[in-house]
Amino acid sequence: MDVVLPCLDEAAALPWVIGRVPAGWRPIVVDNGSTDDSARIAEGLGALVVAEPRRGFGSACHAGLLAATAEIVCFCDCDASLDPALLPHMVDAVREGRADLVVGRRRPTRGAAWPAHARLGNAAVAGMLRRRTGVRIRDIGPMRAARRTDLLGLGLTDRRSGYPLEMVVRAADAGWRIDEVDVPYFPRTGASKVTGTWRGTWTAVRDMSAVLREPAPPTRARSAGGER
Repeated sequence: MDVVLPCLDEAAALPWVIGRVPAGWRPIVVDNGSTDDSARIAEGLGALVVAEPRRGFGSACHAGLLAATAEIVCFCDCDASLDPALLPHMVDAVREGRADLVVGRRRPTRGAAWPAHARLGNAAVAGMLRRRTGVRIRDIGPMRAARRTDLLGLGLTDRRSGYPLEMVVRAADAGWRIDEVDVPYFPRTGASKVTGTWRGTWTAVRDMSAVLREPAPPTRARSAGGER
């Protein structure tokens, strides 16, 4: 399996994160313009390092997806807030045909792990998602698993904070089975670049709202997982 880890100045968190990637899996660290030693540390820990100079969470995630070669690809934050060791359970649901996309629902271990403004923004977007697609997930979390070729087939175009939501919206439009599992959410290591600040949360909600305003594509056959 390949695990895409979008990275921007995460030198302090990388040893723990890469150390928690399951044995035999490949961590793909996408350096999104770090000014610390993130790339060097990741390479020294055995990760494949991909440089993506175009800033944006979606840019980093998609560069990792393009670099991946495994049948099933996972995504996880690189700030030690989420544990990659929990990914096999999510992958099993995809491999065994129980779901086409599995998303981790963040369950904070401490109040500081997920600030109130970030939780409110996430809840608002999840509500808009339900109205737009009917998919009843409660978190637009960054931890997820799906088949690589199917993800590429979604034609994802957002390169900012809306990328995780666009993945769910396009998957829903294509008729994928989307599942949600609880995952512990820890206080991140280092300073947050997005939802740890009011400005970052507002930017993320703005980007995601733009995704939801896009019209649904014409009805098409579901592609995930092939014939069943």
